[in-house]
Amino acid sequence: MDYNVIEKAGKRGYAQMKVFIVYCHPSEDSFTRKLRDEFIKGITDSGNEYVMSDLYEMDFKSDMTEQQYLRDANYQTTEFAEADVLAEHEKINSADAIAFIYPVFWTEAPAKLVGWFDRVWTYGFAYGNNKKMKMLEKAMILCSAGNPIEKLEQFGLLASMKKVMFGDRLFNRAKQMEFVVFDGTSREKDSRENNWDSHLEKAYKKGKDFFAEAEGIPARLILRQWERFAAVRDLSFWVFRKVFMPLRR
Repeated sequence: MDYNVIEKAGKRGYAQMKVFIVYCHPSEDSFTRKLRDEFIKGITDSGNEYVMSDLYEMDFKSDMTEQQYLRDANYQTTEFAEADVLAEHEKINSADAIAFIYPVFWTEAPAKLVGWFDRVWTYGFAYGNNKKMKMLEKAMILCSAGNPIEKLEQFGLLASMKKVMFGDRLFNRAKQMEFVVFDGTSREKDSRENNWDSHLEKAYKKGKDFFAEAEGIPARLILRQWERFAAVRDLSFWVFRKVFMPLRR
């Protein structure tokens, strides 16, 4: 346990927390990747931590197998041997919040991320009676879009994306949700260059303020961290008294 982190957390008003980042983009040379890096820098600069699944780098299998389909279709809660799915479950339940970073493809997330939901949101974990997935403190979507925000709103495209993510995939799985669009990022648009710095600054700020903006987190988590600290401290004092003090007599 890092006692310095706990001490600093008490002074600044919140405890160290972890966000699970699900990143999905087919190209290493993308503006979305730069947004991701700035968001991560904000997370770490705020004294918090992250774990990430880069779906393309992992070569995450997005197609559901017949075995998993039949398991979920028949509402079975028996364990299955798909290690990559179980690893994602562990990342989710080890984190306090989740963030999805991706480009908008035809008013939707990339197919690999859609497949991630298909396979990871299993019966018994993400839904069903006695589901094992924890209630996350916060969920954030950060997506880059070629169209300007005005067009996304005018044709109802932004509302559609929010409906799918908030009303279905993240419904009742996070206490707070936020949808952030970095618009006008198509390579042929002047807005890409014009908004470059402001978009990156925004991504950094979203990372740095990620947990500070989540209401109800500070007091409870500070208490949790200090309880852990106190337990270890008391055990250390007991060992010192029982083991080392007698040796000095």
